[in-house]
Amino acid sequence: MYERILIPTDGSNVAEQAATHAVDIAARYDAELYVLFVVDTDAVAYGLGTEQVDRLQQGKFGEMHELRERAERATGAVADRATAAGVTVHEAIDAGTPYRVIADFADGEEIDLIVMGSSGRSGVRRMVLGSVTERTIRATPVPVLVVDRRGADPDAAVEEADDE
Repeated sequence: MYERILIPTDGSNVAEQAATHAVDIAARYDAELYVLFVVDTDAVAYGLGTEQVDRLQQGKFGEMHELRERAERATGAVADRATAAGVTVHEAIDAGTPYRVIADFADGEEIDLIVMGSSGRSGVRRMVLGSVTERTIRATPVPVLVVDRRGADPDAAVEEADDE
């Protein structure tokens, strides 16, 4: 049923919880797991110049070592868990508008299932800030399994990233 599963991660607790589900599903179906970290160029554009944002979109992180390290920590944590479970894993880091990058990646890699976390925003905050998860669901025909933040252990793992 599933041969290629995508887990977008930002290193947050809810993304780690989603990764637990993704690794389990990949192990059960003997599927390959693709772990993707997306640098949100819209969010970082405020603190960076146009030239640096262009470099990010081209995958050139240059002197932005902290950003690359954060991305590698996030994908590496999931990759380590997958490897320990006997799952073949591929790591990727890209830049752009997260939901678009996720949808394009899923299309390009012929992904069968996307597993991602949701911070569970509601009301005005959701309308103003939007939802990467919701936009991904609308941008791709690939099934999306959403793991809600309420299932995440607040004391678990890595640094909590900003809300989607």
